[in-house]
Amino acid sequence: MIWKLAPLVLLASLALLPAAEEPKTVPFFNEKDLTGWHNSDCAVDTFFVKDKELITTGKPIGILHTAKQYENFELEVEWMHINKKEVGNSGIFIWCDSLPAIGSPFTRGIEVQVLVNYPDVGWATNHGDLFSIWGAKCKPDRPHPKGYERCLPSENRAKGGGEWNHYKIVGNDGTIKLSVNGKEVSGVSQCSPRKGYIAIESEGAECHFRNFKFKELPSTQPKPDEIATERSGHVQLFDHVSLGEWKCKKGAWDVRGEALTCLGTSEVSRTVEPKQYEVLFDWKLPIKSTGRCEVRLGEQPFFAERAKGAKLGEWNRAVFALDAATENRTVTFLPSEGLQLRNIYLRASK
Repeated sequence: MIWKLAPLVLLASLALLPAAEEPKTVPFFNEKDLTGWHNSDCAVDTFFVKDKELITTGKPIGILHTAKQYENFELEVEWMHINKKEVGNSGIFIWCDSLPAIGSPFTRGIEVQVLVNYPDVGWATNHGDLFSIWGAKCKPDRPHPKGYERCLPSENRAKGGGEWNHYKIVGNDGTIKLSVNGKEVSGVSQCSPRKGYIAIESEGAECHFRNFKFKELPSTQPKPDEIATERSGHVQLFDHVSLGEWKCKKGAWDVRGEALTCLGTSEVSRTVEPKQYEVLFDWKLPIKSTGRCEVRLGEQPFFAERAKGAKLGEWNRAVFALDAATENRTVTFLPSEGLQLRNIYLRASK
């Protein structure tokens, strides 16, 4: 008779197992302002809220990311490009870092493409591509025709400029699935990082986002090297649009290609608040340059060196910190013909 009792024992055992944890709906976008979001590298007016919509002007290129990191989640959002004929480019970054990659306006992460009116090039579409950027890794659900880490949608369900599209993005245990207007069309797996920030991209065109719905899913315990780099007190000193608080002789420096560019023979500087701090910035010199990149923090000089193997004309990143507090609270870049700077950040040391 034991065999007859076995099903009852099994049912009783299953009844004692904990119920699967239901997704938790959490605040994501309050439809009033940008509380809960961080402007990584854009101008103060690049992203704004109007009529319950989160809007990007598209200028300059960069991102607005969530104030906290997320791991596993379900995100629903509607988006619309204003451009009806011209290319409209934007995106949603998943599991990204806070700081931009070296020389780039964008961070490492997985991009969910938000694009309209792009020509048929065979390797990219307007319909909801998923792909890795700036050192992130992923495996497309279907092999890409050129071998890229990019999943092309299984079918075209996206509407064009001036029309609203609905995306559902599910990120779970390093896998991302994208549904466009009600049907799953794209996916990637084995993503790294698989925990990080979620960001809205500014990339040259006005784009509107609305009706965000966000649910957190249970953790699948990512390893430390599978977690994106967290924000750690860096404050942006250059918005990639204007000189802003940077001071120089007229015509000596200007913003060219969203980079602070040396045109003359005098320095450019600005005052900062902390007495002890570090400065992080990206720099490059023209291919035929004989100059160098020098910065002064207060009265203390620092000379930036190219990374091992880096060539003139390529971007480098430098980080310098004051040894002691100073009353001279200025950051000064000395002139060098053609020197370009971007991604300039300050972080207080004490």
